[in-house]
Amino acid sequence: MIVLGIESATDLVGAALHREGETVAEVCETGGRRHAEVLAPAIAEVLGRAGVTLGELDAIAVDVGPGLFTGLRVGVATAKGIAQALGTGLVGCTSLETLAAAALDGGWAGPVLAVVDARRGEVFAARYGRGPTGVPVALSTPVRCRPEGIAALVDGATGTLALGDGAVRYRELLADQAGVTLADGTHAHPSPATLASLGARRLAAGAPPLAAIDLQAQYMRGADARINWVRRESVGPADA
Repeated sequence: MIVLGIESATDLVGAALHREGETVAEVCETGGRRHAEVLAPAIAEVLGRAGVTLGELDAIAVDVGPGLFTGLRVGVATAKGIAQALGTGLVGCTSLETLAAAALDGGWAGPVLAVVDARRGEVFAARYGRGPTGVPVALSTPVRCRPEGIAALVDGATGTLALGDGAVRYRELLADQAGVTLADGTHAHPSPATLASLGARRLAAGAPPLAAIDLQAQYMRGADARINWVRRESVGPADA
């Protein structure tokens, strides 16, 4: 099975190719919010490195969020466009479960608290454990909250690993929590390779691939431009 992973939910953007149980190519770049400029060349490069054409793909795994609004739109739109043109099935994986999968694949045995920086003083977060097939299973519903609310998601569980750029940014709020270990910087962002692997495992376990029309991003918050417009309208010209 050949699966292309498309990652653009956070500051890291890139692609990876998973074939027959292993990652054969990965290209990614962090910083700059250059999602639209970086993603297409990254896809072309991983395909070129692996000697695979778009027509040979069995499926495309794409990060559906939550995360940066513009980045998600770029990744999901790109995945949908390729799938629509070629009739390739899609697998949507969230940024939070992709973060958790990286830790579990790396051998972490306990629960994982995945935290993505939502900006504007908020985070997206959820807790995960290892499922029977090795893929993450949610132990809590993904939420958008203030950083002060992250600790409540630990829920007294010992041996919890906190990771993601949100955990890095607000590490001081987690450092004093009993039973919480902070991951190093290598787990700050969802990995294209982990995403592609997670998508492949889901398909192998019997999950049906989605058509382009059925794949939806999980923004969990409106675009910044919309938020700014609503705030401006709520103030009104007389209060401005």
